[in-house]
Amino acid sequence: MLKAPTTWQITSGHTDYEFALATMRERAAAIRAGTEGELIWLVEHPPLYTAGTSAAAGDLQDADRFPTYQAGRGGQWTYHGPGQRVAYLMLDLNETHGSIPPRDIRAYVAGLENWVIATLKTFGIKGETRAGRVGIWVVTGNEEQKIAAIGVRVSRWVTWHGLALNVHPDLSHFGGIIPCGIREHGVTSLAALGVTASMNEVDAALRENFEPIFG
Repeated sequence: MLKAPTTWQITSGHTDYEFALATMRERAAAIRAGTEGELIWLVEHPPLYTAGTSAAAGDLQDADRFPTYQAGRGGQWTYHGPGQRVAYLMLDLNETHGSIPPRDIRAYVAGLENWVIATLKTFGIKGETRAGRVGIWVVTGNEEQKIAAIGVRVSRWVTWHGLALNVHPDLSHFGGIIPCGIREHGVTSLAALGVTASMNEVDAALRENFEPIFG
């Protein structure tokens, strides 16, 4: 029996975070039950901070600035907000996805990193990984800055959560947290690097670069 193609969904406007969590849980459960296919869901959120399972309380610098949520994903504190493309992936890791073998979470995370790197290359930006630091980094002058965060959860081999790519967010909003617990490096965006790509253009690049990696 042929595997159903993965569905892509783009939601306009600002998606409520609790609604997103509920939607991901429901879809992941349906994938496990075999009643729904895989989903890649692209959203923007209103300004908010999310805590991963490793988040330190002291890394929330301004608790009153934006709403905060327990995300249930791996990782530490992350900001989401307008101008940031969040990609939630609900995939069945019991299946092979392109070059990613079944039930290999490390390979899955590396696939997400390579997906972002390939997408950034579309816009002439060199994204890089760093040992011990999940996410994608760019070097400007003598500085390393984070342009995309990755945080995943895998429940009975079905993924949820995913990644957040800074397209044109208000970078000052990151000031309320220590992003991902890393104090010595800042954050950047496509816009801050001089790339005036629209969200639609970023979405098209994400879709174009997905298949070579994930099949």
